[in-house]
Amino acid sequence: MKKATLIFGLAAALLAVSCNTTPGAQNNENKEETPSMKGAIVFFNLDTVTQEYDMANDLRSVVETKINSISEEVNRKGNKLQKDVNAFQEKIDKGLMTRSVAEVQSQKLQKQQADFQNYAAQKQQEINEEQSVMMNQIADAIKTFVDKYAEEQGFAMVLTTQGEILPAPVVTGNAELDITQAIIDGLNEEYVKEKAKTEKK
Repeated sequence: MKKATLIFGLAAALLAVSCNTTPGAQNNENKEETPSMKGAIVFFNLDTVTQEYDMANDLRSVVETKINSISEEVNRKGNKLQKDVNAFQEKIDKGLMTRSVAEVQSQKLQKQQADFQNYAAQKQQEINEEQSVMMNQIADAIKTFVDKYAEEQGFAMVLTTQGEILPAPVVTGNAELDITQAIIDGLNEEYVKEKAKTEKK
């Protein structure tokens, strides 16, 4: 799947994450990481997070493997059908079959083409569903973490921004308000813990 499609889908889910302005408990370590940030409006770069989030990369790898497998099977069936069509046309051109036989073969090939088109459409739908589920899983994981992190830090609001040359909607801002790395570190730390739990089962 193209990375741009993934990011576009996630942006819709994470354009702005508003949180309860009542801060949760903060330890000394968190206060040192984000000094005087209580009530602040902060932001993170969604492009960077999705590129460096280990779970997103793992899911992309799994989905890409599935998509490649589906595409190879569709291509294999499509190539076989094309060979049959070419062979039929060659026999017609050389006059190697009667008109009645040609009509029967032509109808058979037309049905095969219609069946293949339906098959290809079904497989494309499977690909779309795989991509959609993946984007929803990544978006949900990021949203859940950002909600919790924002409450712990006492942020008034968390915004997402995208792009490098001229990021939007946050074109520029105080570097202390950019929590991109904190989001990446927190997400990856939680992902490592979740993977460890799963492997123990």
